[in-house]
Amino acid sequence: MAKMTRRQAREAAFALVYESSFHREREDYELILAEAEEYSELAGDGFTKSLYLGTMEKMPELDGYISKYSTSWKLERVSRVCGAVLRLAIYEMIFAPEKTPYRVVINEAVELSKKYDDEKAPAFVNGILNKIADDEGLKG
Repeated sequence: MAKMTRRQAREAAFALVYESSFHREREDYELILAEAEEYSELAGDGFTKSLYLGTMEKMPELDGYISKYSTSWKLERVSRVCGAVLRLAIYEMIFAPEKTPYRVVINEAVELSKKYDDEKAPAFVNGILNKIADDEGLKG
């Protein structure tokens, strides 16, 4: 198996976070990862695995950020795709042990939302993530 690029790894982690949004039990996310590793190359990358597991472990905090910064939409009204993109990006910007520049994270999140959500999603994702980057002092 060829090594995944960071973009491919993020996209694979996004797919896992999105799939997990259909399952309510906390234990399910480890099963989702195990099945992905068994049946595809989707989660065979260490970066993918760390992003996915980290995102799932920080879900309450990530949802808190989305609720705080999504002033025009309640969390329940945010699409599953947008929610998965935001959770993954917020995790990577704030909590991930391996620091990626916030601009890269925001750009990757916007690209995922362009690819998988409707035409309004990229601006929504960009706005929320930029506000978080401002408030968290990520912009230096």
